[in-house]
Amino acid sequence: MKITRSLFGKTNEGIDIDLFTLSNNKQLTVKITNYGAVITSIETPDKDGQSGNIVCGFEKSESYQSSEYLANYPYFGAICGRCCNRIAEGKFSLGNKNYSLAVNNGPNHLHGGSVGFDRRLWTAEIIDEPETVGVKLSYLSPDMEEGYPGNLKVTCIYTLNDNNELSIEYSAETDQTTILNLTNHTYFNLTGGKETILNHDLQLTAKSYTESEGMIPTGKILPVTGTPFNFLTKKKLGRDIAGLADGYDLNFVLDNDKGNLVYAGRLSEETSGRTVDVYTTQPGIQLYTGFWIPELTVDGKKKFGSYSGVALETQHYPDSVNKPGFPPVTLAPEQKFREKTVYTFGTK
Repeated sequence: MKITRSLFGKTNEGIDIDLFTLSNNKQLTVKITNYGAVITSIETPDKDGQSGNIVCGFEKSESYQSSEYLANYPYFGAICGRCCNRIAEGKFSLGNKNYSLAVNNGPNHLHGGSVGFDRRLWTAEIIDEPETVGVKLSYLSPDMEEGYPGNLKVTCIYTLNDNNELSIEYSAETDQTTILNLTNHTYFNLTGGKETILNHDLQLTAKSYTESEGMIPTGKILPVTGTPFNFLTKKKLGRDIAGLADGYDLNFVLDNDKGNLVYAGRLSEETSGRTVDVYTTQPGIQLYTGFWIPELTVDGKKKFGSYSGVALETQHYPDSVNKPGFPPVTLAPEQKFREKTVYTFGTK
């Protein structure tokens, strides 16, 4: 097990950005930056032992801050907050007070607003233990940042072990009642970017999903049976996608009301033999097949584009603050926020 810290570049304001490289004894290497708490790469061996990067990301910090990337922003590898996913019209109420957030995705608020946690510089602390290496990233979100009430102290701890488990543990506390919903927005491509993700296989434990209109849940929870959203048995992402205008971008219900660490599903790909198993304490998981990922020119080469990666975003449901029947996303001063997601990498 090994962890190193290096200079990744500078912010547009001239502040140093760090890159942390986590390696285990099984040829698994994860790179994480304190800019946006972003996972920039995950290198894993395929069934023939050949290593490759299986996530969408960049080798330079400038690429994450470029106008071309931000113009069609896909949130590669970032921690999204205060509230990931969408809030209808950017409006919600707490107590007797109404709040208005940035409307940055059509008529709705998305992933924390104009400058969410994904573009903030986090304070970093190395974790170097005999069986685990990682980085503890901390950020203080001041009262009314992006329109959210309360001074919020949030921590994200990434750790890697020799069981090929990459754990993401979130914790937070606030000095006044606020709302909070955190996810990691890594896009996987188990071919190492050689092909799209349409031939990837996915199996999810979710028996139902949150019905949506205009990307906002209606409040109804519907069974997946008989729909293109049925992944109870393994199937290719591209099999039923033709009937979906923008591919998959939907919250699945994990029936995990107690917040236990449960198995949510497996992503796999035949030619490489690579697999990713997902475990989480969260009640939902957003499947997004990356239809809107832009094609970018990186160091003179065309990269990415539609279906170049698939995100498996563990989360509370979208627009939960406006849906009384959904698991709550409020956090009061006397409460502690804690969630955990584990990605386990392997080959078959």
